[in-house]
Amino acid sequence: MATFVREDGVSLSTTDVAPSHFMFKIQSVSLLTEYNVKKCSSAEFEAGGYKWKLIFYPNGNKRNHVTDHISVHLALMADTRSRGFQPGWEVHAVFRLFLLDRNNDTYLVIRDVQEKGRRFRATRTEWGFDRVIPVGTFNDPSYGYVVDDVCVFGAEVYVHKDLKFYTGECLSMVKDPDPVKYPWTIFNFFVPERAYHESPTFQQWKMRVYPNGKDDKGTHVSLSLHLASGGESKEPTPSRIYAEFTLRLIDRHHHKNWIVKGARWFNPRSPTNTFYEWPKLITKDYFKTKSAGFWSSCKDKCTIEAEVRVHGETTPLQS
Repeated sequence: MATFVREDGVSLSTTDVAPSHFMFKIQSVSLLTEYNVKKCSSAEFEAGGYKWKLIFYPNGNKRNHVTDHISVHLALMADTRSRGFQPGWEVHAVFRLFLLDRNNDTYLVIRDVQEKGRRFRATRTEWGFDRVIPVGTFNDPSYGYVVDDVCVFGAEVYVHKDLKFYTGECLSMVKDPDPVKYPWTIFNFFVPERAYHESPTFQQWKMRVYPNGKDDKGTHVSLSLHLASGGESKEPTPSRIYAEFTLRLIDRHHHKNWIVKGARWFNPRSPTNTFYEWPKLITKDYFKTKSAGFWSSCKDKCTIEAEVRVHGETTPLQS
């Protein structure tokens, strides 16, 4: 195994042995920069009895003023062993990070030269390497790290004992995805006994609208977009989804629709990350005016249109 030790104490070596704890495959790497994704995190994986994540900065960790090298970090999850970060509690771990060279079927291994380990605790849950290789080198297919717009990272983490098992996740980015569009006409909009209306599921999405506001104060109309459980989805089931979306209140008269936009990672396993909401979408008084054109008083109805584009999905990486 060839080894090169840099002046900053980082050891770079090559090996033909795959990482034993976790692998993170990213497809359409170029889209991370195109969509201005500053960092992307893997799913949780377990090593040494604790839960971790890999974090990749495709254009450098700008918090440390790095812009010309890719950065790769390891983060300890706060809910590890279901006890969180208690005062004075820490985990001492030695870790190695990997980057696949597909041209030579080897891995670049990045580690501290002395492998003295790092102390993960409440005030520092993330450690890693900010200057792995130059961005230009990483993206040049002749070096083998990004080939066919795909790269693969890996990790080995050692805490007290050596655990060797293989799990992973694949992040797939989509260029110019087709939008999912859904027009939803709601009748009996201001029925007193209904706190909210929920749309049918369109593919894996649904909308909710609260005529008297989510806080039920009656001053605003609230709207939310949800990742629907049990909706149509591809196999294997995505674990996280990055989507860009536009919702419109349709103006029936003047075609001056009321438009709101957003983008976020949706996670079906996290209740707080399955939806995006606008608690004060529009004042109820203005919504009900005839000049606005959003609501028909005689038929008590309105129409909301959703447009969703899925730019990226993560799925379990099959070994």
